[in-house]
Amino acid sequence: MSKPKNSLHESSNSTNKIRMLSASGLFAAIIFVLTAYLHIPTGAGYTHAGDGVIYLAACILPTPYAVCASAIGGALADGLTGFVTWMPATIVIKAVTALFFTNKSEKIITVRNVLGIIPSLVVCVCCYSLYEGIVMTDNFSWATIIAAFGQTPAYCIQVLASSILFLICGVAFDKIKLKRRLDF
Repeated sequence: MSKPKNSLHESSNSTNKIRMLSASGLFAAIIFVLTAYLHIPTGAGYTHAGDGVIYLAACILPTPYAVCASAIGGALADGLTGFVTWMPATIVIKAVTALFFTNKSEKIITVRNVLGIIPSLVVCVCCYSLYEGIVMTDNFSWATIIAAFGQTPAYCIQVLASSILFLICGVAFDKIKLKRRLDF
């Protein structure tokens, strides 16, 4: 009995999905490690460079895979380092962060991807501060929200460190034509 003509295509498609799932898992693990173990404690949490890997994942992987890797890696870091209450915010914020970058170019470092850092900063500062000011306090008040925005310098340092990691790795990966080699 002969195989259907599209069997080769289905096998190739299946192999590509496995490669993308594997890469997503690897990105989630790297995000977790950089976030959970290579961080600087601040007043209400910690500052890390894990977002830089989120930016890279979003520039390399197809969007659904990058979103999942970002949310899983960030949430695991919160959950396994004692910051479980931050997990809901992290899942949403890191998933949204991945949307500011694109994998549609042959290069990682593009104008759009570099500019994607700006809305990433805004979402990080605003959403984490609002989450802290509204969800993490007993009573809603403008004072708690304003106080939560006191973490803005730490969030800015976090995005700066992540941006440096993203730019250095992105330039290096572009030089070796990583995206062409991965062929997602």
